[in-house]
Amino acid sequence: MSKMTNTAPISRNKLLRVAGIGWMFDAMDVGILSFVIAALAVDWNLSSSQMGWIGSINSIGMAFGALIFGVFADKVGRKQIFMWTLIIFSVASGLSAITTTFAAFLVLRFFVGMGLGGELPVASTLVSESVEAKERGKVVVLLESFWAGGWLIAAIISYFVIPAEFWPVEGWRVALLLTAIPAFYAVYIRIHLPDSPQFTAKPDAKNRTIMQNIAGVWEKKYSRSTLMLWILWFTVVFSYYGMFLWLPSVMVGKGFDLISSFKYVLIMTLAQLPGYFTAAWFIEKLGRKFVLITYLVGTAASAFVFGNAESIAVLLASGILLSFFNLGAWGALYAYTPEQYPMVIRGTGAGMAAAVGRIGGIFGPLLVGYLLSAKYQIGFIFAIFCVSILIGAAAVLLLGKETKQTELE
Repeated sequence: MSKMTNTAPISRNKLLRVAGIGWMFDAMDVGILSFVIAALAVDWNLSSSQMGWIGSINSIGMAFGALIFGVFADKVGRKQIFMWTLIIFSVASGLSAITTTFAAFLVLRFFVGMGLGGELPVASTLVSESVEAKERGKVVVLLESFWAGGWLIAAIISYFVIPAEFWPVEGWRVALLLTAIPAFYAVYIRIHLPDSPQFTAKPDAKNRTIMQNIAGVWEKKYSRSTLMLWILWFTVVFSYYGMFLWLPSVMVGKGFDLISSFKYVLIMTLAQLPGYFTAAWFIEKLGRKFVLITYLVGTAASAFVFGNAESIAVLLASGILLSFFNLGAWGALYAYTPEQYPMVIRGTGAGMAAAVGRIGGIFGPLLVGYLLSAKYQIGFIFAIFCVSILIGAAAVLLLGKETKQTELE
């Protein structure tokens, strides 16, 4: 009976809901981490460089996870990898709540990153292969919109849980314990989520070697798309993690107390939802390239203004626009990436692109930490991210191909 449940067709809405909740848990963990970093800086007396390493070790794990699990998704199936990555990141995140040393915390955050890095490209590949071409882009962007829900939950938990003084332990430990919940959700996925119909329809794909799949990403037919994706992923992830993991700390640096910074970041996070929904609508009307380029340029402009803002009004307005454009671009990125490759190398191609992106995610938070230690202004730091994002937009413009409503190979 259980076997029939696992292989039966699934409706688009149910697929979106089941995969999206997993995606939401990922975002909740990343979002909570940004608030935990600010709290740990106080409790453990961390330097700016140490704070940067927390974000970067997460990205190191994500780079390994995206590569390893992306490759294995083409060997054992999308669903199995989706399930195991959820278990890995949630268990490691829960364990990080009971650590007492900075070194142990970093080790566990590496494994959290592995799970996160593997799940995201695999989940988007699974959804891409399970819906019709005419709505594929919209559905994947809507999948990515669950990220905003996860960040909202993270912001709410962080606002009410981390500063609270009635816990028997530090509030940040309680917040991290809550991130262990997805391990139980993996059981639900095992029962209710079928694998990709494209993957199950072509069992011969499992016979290809890992090295064949890796080499296939750079075949002449796909090399231009691969180069474009690697540039795009690196610049987007570099800037995203450099900016967003530091948002609460940047607010504190601009003179706001920790609780006020949590509140303002929560307001900014709300703007992610219309960013996703507008991108989901435009992506099937005007195409992937239009959405990516437009939303990336909007992100760059917002980042520049945010970094140089002096008043609460300008800080909030630019922060809202930063969230709106940046997360809309992320939705388009996840929709666009799996469409560049045929089924037999789709997981590998998406995973490798995401892994290159995570390398950018390693350097982003570290760069902020070291530049702050060297007394550089926030405006200068955010200008670097502004330029990075524009390079990503140029890569799409010059190297990208339009994949709107095309049938996947």
